[in-house]
Amino acid sequence: MMSTEVKGKELIVSKIRDGIVIDHIPVGRALMVLRVLRLRGGEGRIALVMNVESRRLGRKDIVKIEGKELGDDELNLISLIAPTATINVIKDYAVIKKFQVKLPDAVKGVVKCRNPRCITNQPREDAVATFKVIRSDQPLLQCLYCGTYLTIDDINAQLAGER
Repeated sequence: MMSTEVKGKELIVSKIRDGIVIDHIPVGRALMVLRVLRLRGGEGRIALVMNVESRRLGRKDIVKIEGKELGDDELNLISLIAPTATINVIKDYAVIKKFQVKLPDAVKGVVKCRNPRCITNQPREDAVATFKVIRSDQPLLQCLYCGTYLTIDDINAQLAGER
């Protein structure tokens, strides 16, 4: 059972029995994490804590999802929008595994090239947008076909469905 209570000046969110906790999400990106994981609230209990103090980041967001396991594709999506995120795997109320997300060397088929003339954007071509990861702390990707760069803002906008 997941509940929330206020004690003194702290907001307490209870432990989950089984699932994941995504911690150290850059402030304001927790909703994007839920969106890319296609979570709408019907899957199980979800706790969303935003703009809380963090020694490591200053401020951060946290997402707890009961009954959820993450696949490699989901971890790659999280690493694109929250490169500082830490994943805690919970079983029987205990953290059994903890790790930081890591961008792969190449990202394929997740985001599109922003160059409208890139071969990957041509309807008669079978080329899949593939990007080399140039920088992972604030993701910067480069299209392997045309050399166009995608910044973290481009990535966030695409994953949010804005572009």
